[in-house]
Amino acid sequence: MKASILNIGNELLSGLVVNTNASFIAQCLDGIGVSVHRIDTVSDSGDDIIFVLNHHLQQSDLIIITGGLGPTNDDITKHTLTERFGMKLQFHQPSFDNIINMFKNRGLEISETNRQQAMLPDGCIALINTQGTAPGMWFEVDSKIVISLPGVPFEMNYLMEVEVIPRLKEKVQHLTILRKLYLTTGIPESYLQDRLRDWELTLSENTQLAYLPEPGIVKLRLSVSGNNLDRVSQQFDVYESQLRDILQDEIFGTNSDTLESVIGQLLVEKKKTLSVAESCTGGFLAHLITSVPGSSIYFNGGVVSYSNQVKAELLKVDPQLIEKFGAVSQEVVIAMSQNVRQFMKTDYAIAISGVAGPDGGSVDKPVGTVWIAIASTESVQAKVFNFGEHRIRNIRRAAIAALNELRLTLEKQDLYDSKN
Repeated sequence: MKASILNIGNELLSGLVVNTNASFIAQCLDGIGVSVHRIDTVSDSGDDIIFVLNHHLQQSDLIIITGGLGPTNDDITKHTLTERFGMKLQFHQPSFDNIINMFKNRGLEISETNRQQAMLPDGCIALINTQGTAPGMWFEVDSKIVISLPGVPFEMNYLMEVEVIPRLKEKVQHLTILRKLYLTTGIPESYLQDRLRDWELTLSENTQLAYLPEPGIVKLRLSVSGNNLDRVSQQFDVYESQLRDILQDEIFGTNSDTLESVIGQLLVEKKKTLSVAESCTGGFLAHLITSVPGSSIYFNGGVVSYSNQVKAELLKVDPQLIEKFGAVSQEVVIAMSQNVRQFMKTDYAIAISGVAGPDGGSVDKPVGTVWIAIASTESVQAKVFNFGEHRIRNIRRAAIAALNELRLTLEKQDLYDSKN
């Protein structure tokens, strides 16, 4: 079944409202094996709606429409669809009963405008919307399914989950889909694709690999589909094993994992503690660490040493080091990590110092230059990165890189312990 999505609303085209409905619908459909091949956004114009809808009807088996079902004059979707499908509006008592209950619970009186929302095309199946006053509509015309839903996201979400997806599952051929997200960091998307190019050529037709990049992280979504669960499971296991063999420790987690949650789990398992000293990230690293429930078990605290004065007076970094090598240097970040670890009395410490931008760079240390150090009771190591010229992106990438360096350190310690 091929599907398309049509989102209606001038507010979407003006940029005043972000179109989250399309991504939610696409994810719901993908979860039941229905592929979306087209997404369009049109204005609150009957002519525009009909023009685009006609193209969708030629190309798709399923069209899901959002928006234009409210009580105001610019909400014309219901009347446009009624006319397009040659139907007439008729009063739908269950929808009106739902509106009565909603207004009664809020202590409000129903107006004629609200009553008009219970007028529905006589050829549609009403989808009762308990989250709002506009019912959804399900049409089956010329072997096509057209579904019209409210544009308000929480109302649309409810109808998709409670009404639309259960009904669609009965329509589509039974299909088993196994999928998993593999989370990688430390390798750009283009390099990752180069590493996986030959392997991707071996994937069967019922297997897909999608690249989902974000600052500092690339998610790989592996999907295998088919009608035989055992066969699909066997295929998936083989491909997963091959993927892990290629990428090894560049995969830090799967599905809903985050670097901060993976770090937390490792520290809990090892019964180790952590502290941080941050400069250019301004506390963002500590924010990520403490976003994990239970982080107080292993995280003692941090110092945001944004100025050289704080580095010297609070972290006890030798001012001569700062003078000689600069605040963004291997020598200074090592001192920051060692001193904050001792100050906070922790097993591990992370230190970050860099040039976030957009100003402050030099020929030797351009914007995006970041030094990261990991100190432990046994050793300290430092590494330099360059993340580019975008300030906010640099802050996030630096924090992610720091967490990943700690992850690799902890995992190497596991490997060392297992050999001894």
